[in-house]
Amino acid sequence: MNCAKKGKLFVIAGHSGVGKGTLVALLREKNPEIKLSVSVTTRKPRPGEINGVSYFFTEKETFHEMVKQGCFLEWAEFAGNCYGTDKEIVEKNLAKGQDIILEIDVQGALQVTDKNPEAVLIFIESPSFEELKSRLLGRKTESEQDIQKRLSVVEFELAQKNRFNYSIVNDNLDKAFIELENIIKQEMVKNDIIR
Repeated sequence: MNCAKKGKLFVIAGHSGVGKGTLVALLREKNPEIKLSVSVTTRKPRPGEINGVSYFFTEKETFHEMVKQGCFLEWAEFAGNCYGTDKEIVEKNLAKGQDIILEIDVQGALQVTDKNPEAVLIFIESPSFEELKSRLLGRKTESEQDIQKRLSVVEFELAQKNRFNYSIVNDNLDKAFIELENIIKQEMVKNDIIR
């Protein structure tokens, strides 16, 4: 009998500006044993972002070569930039029993569940479209044109919500965090029972 516990893969997704990053940061602060998978991207670093911590920043040519070699668990191109999750890093950590969080977009989350049906998909959504627009504008990290591109994708993403295991409306950060943490703990208990 194999008693080695495989880690659990949690995929936290939702439209841009919904607060995924804030919720994940709170979750990891309180639960540092859960590892955050660092994505690979071709976009330029924003102020304060650190290579290898925030993202692995790379050139488009390198990224596309990695796609050809099948290096990604999921990947997507958005607003002219590519984002992907290194498959080898995730698989090695899960095999060692490490629980992992992916903080990615909806398109990527659906790719992950196709390849890893045991992944737990958690959809984070804003209370309204207007609230989302206000959050994106408030970040002041993107141009008005990039924000409009992001908003145009929201309708598609909301239509995919029923493909997720859980959905959380982030209308109150404390409440949304408690919901997220309860889901994670519940799924970890299930994982311990199954092994």
